Amino acid sequence: MKKDIDFSPVTGVKLAIAKEETATGTEWAVYIINLNMIELKNVMITSKGYGEINGEIKKTSTLRHMLDELSEQAVAKIEAIDPSVFALNNEFWVSYYIMDQIFDKKFIFTSGSFDPGFIKMIPEIGLEGVLHA
Repeated sequence: MKKDIDFSPVTGVKLAIAKEETATGTEWAVYIINLNMIELKNVMITSKGYGEINGEIKKTSTLRHMLDELSEQAVAKIEAIDPSVFALNNEFWVSYYIMDQIFDKKFIFTSGSFDPGFIKMIPEIGLEGVLHA
């Protein structure tokens, strides 16, 4: 049962949604950043969007991603994201192991997260975007 699992607090792991200028235009993507001095194992990320646009309730599909490992102080690109879903709440559940301990955290980028004042340079990936710790 989930109540029997000891979920330690997540530290040193961040998510970012950042933009990159390419020859074909601006591309947005979701990144996981491991600032820890130890690798993460069996990293599972689920993502979904939900909310209201123009008075209509909207939900996106749930996407699931698995990384066998994420090295210490490393970054991995998780998925591309369409800016049209920035009007929704974008939720990411991240679960991983360090040695035999499981860690679990929910990151939510709200619809206001992408206002121009919140978009900043993210040094860990060298791109502009929104960082969630």
